Amino acid sequence: MIRTKRKINKQRGSRSNGGGCTKKRRGAGNKGGKGKAGMGKQHWTWTVIHDPNHFGKHGFKRPQKMIKKISTVNLVYLEEQADKLIEQGKASKDGDAIVIDVTELGYDKVLAKGKITKAYKISAPQFSASAIEKIEELGGEAILL
Repeated sequence: MIRTKRKINKQRGSRSNGGGCTKKRRGAGNKGGKGKAGMGKQHWTWTVIHDPNHFGKHGFKRPQKMIKKISTVNLVYLEEQADKLIEQGKASKDGDAIVIDVTELGYDKVLAKGKITKAYKISAPQFSASAIEKIEELGGEAILL
């Protein structure tokens, strides 16, 4: 077995191992508490040195109702699901182009991940710049709502 800590030979034969009376080192009460107990009292010196920012408030946490969560969809997903969406009536064909309203599918923003092979007329509240480029390269149209 590998020794993780060095072997201590000092005071091995003595009763108290340098701690004075054995009663003084006996129980957990001599630790001064468990964990971070007493950080503002008997362990104050340790607190000042090692964890000076322990007490008080720090920073600001934004209320969750103020944060608008944007649900996104990739062009690859629209490419894969196009036929199903037409069957379900959530998309339609306009000549060669496929017309999709992303808000009906429950998305807010269109991202440009993946390749598309057909022309699309996609209407959404937001588009990434690269998504607009990809859509317009194939003769499609990105309509901002």
